[in-house]
Amino acid sequence: MLPALIRALACLAVIGTATPALSQSAATVEQLLKDGWEVAGYISAWENRSLILFKHKDHKYLVQCSVLIDVMRTPRVATYCYEIR
Repeated sequence: MLPALIRALACLAVIGTATPALSQSAATVEQLLKDGWEVAGYISAWENRSLILFKHKDHKYLVQCSVLIDVMRTPRVATYCYEIR
């Protein structure tokens, strides 16, 4: 089950079937977890970038967050979250 989920995550990231704009304010991984979202999948996509897929029992869509960690930037962690419908 997990390898299929990882393949699906990678495909969604590549073909761009996601809808932008989760909300007006930028969502963070911490905020999603506080709001009751659960991690449904995770993949380390590149050397310094990871994709995290979230699900919520009250919503019929998923949220995917792209997390970039770069020690040469300020701030060092850049997160972009968006809905996948």
